[in-house]
Order: sequence, then C-alpha cells, then structure tokens
Amino acid sequence: MPTSGESPILFTSGHALLITPGRPRRGQARRRPRVRPDTVGAVTEPAAIDLDDEPRHIRPVWAPFTLVAFVGLVVCTNIANAVWARWVESSPEQLLLLSSRNRYLALTLAAGVSLWAYAFIAFARIGTAFVVCHLIGRAYHDDAVGWFKKYLGFNDEAEVAFNRGFDKAEWALIPFFAGSNIVAALSGVRRTPPVKLAALLTIGIVGRLILMWWLARTFEQQLVDFPEWVARYQWWVVGASIALVVLVNVSNLRRR
Repeated sequence: MPTSGESPILFTSGHALLITPGRPRRGQARRRPRVRPDTVGAVTEPAAIDLDDEPRHIRPVWAPFTLVAFVGLVVCTNIANAVWARWVESSPEQLLLLSSRNRYLALTLAAGVSLWAYAFIAFARIGTAFVVCHLIGRAYHDDAVGWFKKYLGFNDEAEVAFNRGFDKAEWALIPFFAGSNIVAALSGVRRTPPVKLAALLTIGIVGRLILMWWLARTFEQQLVDFPEWVARYQWWVVGASIALVVLVNVSNLRRR
C-alpha cells in the first residue's frame, strides 16, 4: 500500500510504480497528483498483436506460363520414354531434345551422336527444365512444394534434408542436382539470386555432361551391345516402354 505522499502510476502490464514527490520549495504548497476517479484501480489490457501482418506471397502474372512449359516438358519426356528404343540410333539428336536423362546421354553417345550436338542439345534441355521448375518455385512458393509431394513422391523428410542442404551448402547442392526438378523448385522457393543460380547450374550441367561422356567411353562396348540387343527386340521394348509410361502416369494420377 502506498504511504502518504506516494503516487501509484499504472502501466499497461498491470504493475504499479510508487513515486515519492520531491520536497517542495519554501512558500510552495505541496501539490498532490490528480487522479481521475474512473481510473482508480483500473488495469489497462495490453494491446492485441496482429499475427497476420506478414505479407502474403503474390503470384506474378507469368506464373501460369511456367505450368504450361512444365507440362510440355513432361509430355516430351513421356514420348522419349516410349520411343527411345527406335530413336536411339536413328534419331539420337531428337531423342536428346525430348529428354536428356542420364541413360539417354550415355546411349546417344554410344550410338554416335556428334559431340557438339550432344553438348549443345543436352545443355539446353537440362538447363530449360531446371529454369522452368525454378520459376515455378518462385511463382507458386509453398504450393509448388505441395504439388511435388502429391504427384512426384516428394515427402516431408526429403524436404527437410534438402532445406538443410540449402542452408549449409547451396553452392554444392545445386550443381550436384542440376537435373533434379525438386531441387530446382526449392531454389525458386528460396529465391536463389539469378546470377548465382546461373553460375552454379552451368557448373553442374557441364560436370554432368563430362561425366557421362567419360562413362560412355569407359563402357563403350557394353553400351554398343545394348542398342544392338534393343534393335533385335525393338517392338517388345517399345511396347514395354509404353506400358511403363502408362503405369507411371496412372500411379501419379491416383495420388490426387
């Protein structure tokens, strides 16, 4: 309880601080602080904090075009998976243009595709796929991650692992996974600067192409024998490839 001459001052937290006024000068009457009757004993509630003030992600106007481009790339990959047995020797450049997965890189090299066509087409195809997925991550943010989880088997554990990799060694993760759509999308979600992304992606693609060229030369005989076996049972392989493509797409649709 405050003693005579002490004045309580109430704060918004509900605590009171007692202040003892100084001694008045000679001839000056002691002045007591005025307290409004309606505020005596009242405790002011703390102001509410609005937790929804964080700015929401706004999709850019070009966002739908990234989805159209991604669907086009998926269609091209499915076509490549269906016709690779016929095209690997007759049209290796067109096969690389449809899909530049590692197996097609090695097989087209063994089939005799020119080194310049191999380097130019594969670099452009891998780079295009990565940039499209990166832009999807930038445009759709968390929604893009949810789509990958729903349709491509991406799970929470993998997301945590990749995010940890981005935090610790983004400079190594992007080049190593230059052909990964998921890493590309996460780099967009985390907004990797364009100049940095271009440098890391270039290092990753060039390294991958050199590695596949070295593997193709090291295992040249085995890779040459494989297309010959495929040519012997071409229609069986084509039929099995088409069936596999259908099964994979049906499985992805069932995840909806």
